[in-house]
Amino acid sequence: MQFGLRRLAKTAAALATGLSLTMASGAAYAHHSFAMFDNTQVRVFTGVVTRINPDANHLQIFFAPLNDEHTTVVRDEAGDPIIWAVEMAGSAQAAAMGITVNNFPPGTIFSVGLYPLRNGQPGGDRGNMGLWKCPANTPPAPGAMCDSVDGATQHGEGEIPVADVELDTPFVPGQETTQEYDDEEEGGEADG
Repeated sequence: MQFGLRRLAKTAAALATGLSLTMASGAAYAHHSFAMFDNTQVRVFTGVVTRINPDANHLQIFFAPLNDEHTTVVRDEAGDPIIWAVEMAGSAQAAAMGITVNNFPPGTIFSVGLYPLRNGQPGGDRGNMGLWKCPANTPPAPGAMCDSVDGATQHGEGEIPVADVELDTPFVPGQETTQEYDDEEEGGEADG
């Protein structure tokens, strides 16, 4: 009888462990959902870092976009800087690309493309697009991105689209994209 109870207890423990793992993997899958981002739109920015949130799951860079001339940050009606957030890989993966709190302190100028939030809030996901950091206090020329500045550094793979674009086919995480970003074909202009 005692043998049967031990076996039952071990079986129950194994089932509980299996159920916990199944629920955890489901939560992890849900956590990594890209449904909140509009994967049919790309926004392009050159901005100034205000802070970095080095979260283990998704590092975020908060930034104030630069105006078209790259001379000042874009402000709202009250005169406060408009702050956007770009989400990317976790802190460890971002650090392997050179994206850290120390390498991107407040005031750092960088250029990036992102898939914006569907709800219209000022944020988005970097996806597979490039991120370039300008040298200190050296914004790119109007209409250009940090990748055009001598001494700029690339952080991770990918290209920076040259303008805001609507994609012919939605971006699917984990799949290669063949979308060509060309402002002459799209007729768009970069945000900043």
